[in-house]
Amino acid sequence: MASYGNDKEDYLKRLRRIEGQVRGLQKMIDDDKYCIDILTQVSAVTRALQSFSLGLLDEHLAGCVVDAAAKGGPEADAKVREASEAIARLVRS
Repeated sequence: MASYGNDKEDYLKRLRRIEGQVRGLQKMIDDDKYCIDILTQVSAVTRALQSFSLGLLDEHLAGCVVDAAAKGGPEADAKVREASEAIARLVRS
């Protein structure tokens, strides 16, 4: 089971809110809104996605990685490496 299982509805609500923000960006383009206003909204969507990602990463570390580390062995090494690679991707984005 995914470590975010208990918060699944909260995550889905956040994603639906972000989806609405992206649709708002599309409408701003359709309505020929001022570029700086659009860029401000892009920044808000980016922050919302970053916040979502960090929350999901925290859940993964507290659940999957901690459980695997407690068991030890190759699975623990793989989970830590997987988490490190995910963090690296988030930092680069």
